[in-house]
Amino acid sequence: MAEKHIQLEQKNNLLLIRLNRPDQMNAFTVQMAHELIEALDNADNDDSIRAIIFTGNGKAFCAGMDLSSDGNVFGLDETIDPDSSEMERNRDVGGILTLRMFRMKKPLVGAINGASVGVGTTMQLPMDVRIASDRARFGFVFSKRGVSLESCASWFLPRLVGLPKALQWSISGKVFGANEALDGGLVSEIVPAEALIERAEELATEMITDTSPMSVAINRQLLWRMMGASHPMIAHQAESRTMLHSSMRDGKEGVQSFLEKREAEFNDPVSGGAPAGLDWNWEPEWR
Repeated sequence: MAEKHIQLEQKNNLLLIRLNRPDQMNAFTVQMAHELIEALDNADNDDSIRAIIFTGNGKAFCAGMDLSSDGNVFGLDETIDPDSSEMERNRDVGGILTLRMFRMKKPLVGAINGASVGVGTTMQLPMDVRIASDRARFGFVFSKRGVSLESCASWFLPRLVGLPKALQWSISGKVFGANEALDGGLVSEIVPAEALIERAEELATEMITDTSPMSVAINRQLLWRMMGASHPMIAHQAESRTMLHSSMRDGKEGVQSFLEKREAEFNDPVSGGAPAGLDWNWEPEWR
């Protein structure tokens, strides 16, 4: 698929994804979602890409859903009964995207360069690190548009910022600046606009320097998935299996390189398949 609404650039082991509708403040479209999902699929299968950075072209990150489209502006089929089994194929496109981001084997870094509201903010939630330009703004504005949260935000947001802050932002629908996002834990730091991408690249590079791609993939998935586990035994079972896999492969090289006081040469590719105990593509069945 040719990119029309995003722009891709690979810098060494980093993939930079830019939302690319600057004249529309990078307003989100179904086409943009499909392009992002394809880019993430390709990145997960490309061992030369170790981390992904997201930002926007122009003055905005993403001004939310493009409300000028015909029909249901959220891309849903209004002829389908929301209580019917047909809803499995009538899912909110932002949620399909964030679930794909959740399954990623590579770290995701958000470099929020400007305004982001609605899906422009909720799509950031599965990213592992979010940093903001001093010009960035955020908003879970759904209550002001008469619609519900989407993009799995009701799962991600309280886990990131706590339930009280998630309730405050979601119920009020207020738009807030980078300082409030930092105080609330939505972003980890504020960076001058001109230094944003450079700082994002530094953070992404820290994650992949001298680290095993398989270890990074496993640890990312374990941490995200175990937030919903009902007992630590579930984590113990998964970690015992993944530790066995990793200790028999890159773990041997990691230990040997430490003993020999040299840099490790890891060679267990994440494109080669999931380790025991983890299914990269597992999701509960639609109910």
